[in-house]
Amino acid sequence: MDGNKEISVLASASILTLGLGWFPKSPGGLERYIYELTHKLAANQDQVELCGVDLPEAESNVPIKLTNLATPDSPIWQRLWSIRTNFQKTRIGKPDAINLHFALYSFPILDLLPKGVPITFNFHGPWASESQQEVVNNKLSILLKRRLIEQTTYNRCDRFIVLSKAFGNILHERYQIPWSKIHIIPGGVDINHFQANLSPQEARTQLNWPSNRPILFTSRRLVHRMGIDKLLQALAIIKPRIPDVWLAIAGRGHIQASLQQQAKELGLEDNVKFLGFLPDEQLPVAYQAADLAVMPSQSFEGFGLAILESLACGTPVLCTPVGGMPEILQRFSPDLITDSIAVASIAEKLEQVLLEKIPIPSRADCRQYTITNYDWTKIAQEIRQVLLA
Repeated sequence: MDGNKEISVLASASILTLGLGWFPKSPGGLERYIYELTHKLAANQDQVELCGVDLPEAESNVPIKLTNLATPDSPIWQRLWSIRTNFQKTRIGKPDAINLHFALYSFPILDLLPKGVPITFNFHGPWASESQQEVVNNKLSILLKRRLIEQTTYNRCDRFIVLSKAFGNILHERYQIPWSKIHIIPGGVDINHFQANLSPQEARTQLNWPSNRPILFTSRRLVHRMGIDKLLQALAIIKPRIPDVWLAIAGRGHIQASLQQQAKELGLEDNVKFLGFLPDEQLPVAYQAADLAVMPSQSFEGFGLAILESLACGTPVLCTPVGGMPEILQRFSPDLITDSIAVASIAEKLEQVLLEKIPIPSRADCRQYTITNYDWTKIAQEIRQVLLA
């Protein structure tokens, strides 16, 4: 990088971001990622505009400009047309960088983006493949999503950011994006929000959770690929040897009723608690109340932000060897990565941890690992370098 370019990167910049929904109203990992990134860039004195769907019209004390383009409950084609027309109406000036995060909402505005401004796409996963796994789509729908919407969007972008090498491989192999355009930058965690400031007992008292049982915690969207059904089966396997184990499940999703029925059929009524939606301020308390967080994902886990949230709260994490999750834990606690995604493998690791047959990192070490490697302030600066390169 030459001297003049370095000065332009360090100076205040204008960054146009196209996201999804508004966190915490839409409490997904992608929404949290965009929220944290845009706020950290604004804290760097950058002028950040976030465009999206269902953004608040007026939000006090928000350091970024919010531009709502559509409502989420409108039919998809109407929503896409609204995104296009409202984006066109609200354009003032030319940004220094454009940052896209979701192919479907980026697609209608590709030809409206100003020429000569670098476009960076944050690839959070293969959207067509993920949606195919969760709902029954016909082949034409999947083909349209992948070939028309995703591929056209990616072909318009100059560079890409992925959260893990695993998703870099998908972007390269499935969408033919050259590695020279792909930058691997892990996700970050707000270490001030996700704190280790309570003892497990204090946290359990706050939440009215059992005080004298081994507690597992998972915070997931309740959809098939998250593996909660496999976790319930694993729990049933270890219950004869660890009868007082207790699992708290935070999150909502379309398979919640079937998961609750499964827990009942497995005889786990006294071992499992479905918490539903857990407010963001309670999430750090829940992590601190647990002995272990569990990420039993079965596919398409590009990174696993919940792993960082738990570690920042001082609680170790057990995960399956899926996507980018092992890239977080391999350097820190490789013994807590299961051998496979199978129920038996999850059950075996859980039992080893709960019976103290394998060592787990201390709460202080968990927290320090995230501070050193995944603090959002540091991660945002790495992303900014790519956006403005």
